[in-house]
Amino acid sequence: MKAVVIYKAGGPEQLTYKEVPTPQVKPGWSLVKVKGFGVNHSEIFTRQGLSPDVKFPRILGIECVGVIADTTDPQKLPVGQKVVSIMGEMGRAFDGSYAEYTLLPNDQIYPVTTNLDWATLATIPETYYTADGSMLNLRLQASDHVLVRGATSGVGIAFVKLAKACYPGIQVAGTTRNPAKKDQLLDQGFDDVIADHDGQLQTDQKFDKVLELIGPATTKDSFKHVVEGGIVCSTGQLGNQWYLPEFDPIMDLAPNAYLTSFYSGNVDNTKLNDMLKLIEEKRVAVKPTKIFSLNELPQAHAFLESKKSFGKVIVLN
Repeated sequence: MKAVVIYKAGGPEQLTYKEVPTPQVKPGWSLVKVKGFGVNHSEIFTRQGLSPDVKFPRILGIECVGVIADTTDPQKLPVGQKVVSIMGEMGRAFDGSYAEYTLLPNDQIYPVTTNLDWATLATIPETYYTADGSMLNLRLQASDHVLVRGATSGVGIAFVKLAKACYPGIQVAGTTRNPAKKDQLLDQGFDDVIADHDGQLQTDQKFDKVLELIGPATTKDSFKHVVEGGIVCSTGQLGNQWYLPEFDPIMDLAPNAYLTSFYSGNVDNTKLNDMLKLIEEKRVAVKPTKIFSLNELPQAHAFLESKKSFGKVIVLN
């Protein structure tokens, strides 16, 4: 099969397109023919050598959509079954989705029922599941005034689309460090765009709920813009900071406010299929920003790292 292998940490040029042996099934694992996958910032971190538990060489890729090609669980995962896989240790402890086929643990393969085309389906798993879980943890209401910090990311775009579909009339503002992206954000459904300069929001507004996708690097500042009793959901780590240094909950949280989080590794097959059903029934306008082929993964990584990065980038086989 064709795959993209990384042998040492570095830039996008370290992603090597080559022919490798197709994996063979083993007890408890099944083979998925990869139809497509999203490219994620965490894979960039791993490529750069910032995931110390990941050993090279490795085929990266933490998510995929496809069909079962060979199975060790024909009842749950019959050959030809349409499936999704997210997170676990794919692309980290074992080879992931940057390939024509990937061998995955059966308990990390989720059968799905959907009529969505492969490009749409490949845009959804990691990004929309993360946005959906965050939306539930924020306990949104139609009357809420919501801020998405890191709005130009794939999860940010997915969140506004889901929120608008589920709560008509809800007001959602988004942040960006690049003013040139304002019109793009408005086109995606955001009601307002707020500048984020050196980790400080350039506004006096306060919000009922904040989806924090930059992460610990800006969480304290986000709480300066939350109303009493509001909620901040820390989901992303786009700020490349993993921990909150010198965090004083009494002083750093807004009065009577709540800090929660969502982790997309907590996957539930029922919730996944319910989300796909919601996207179809609500006709959520799911669309990737760019589509690359497998041999173009270096270009896909370069785009995600560039100032032009916006929304979700996918690869189709």
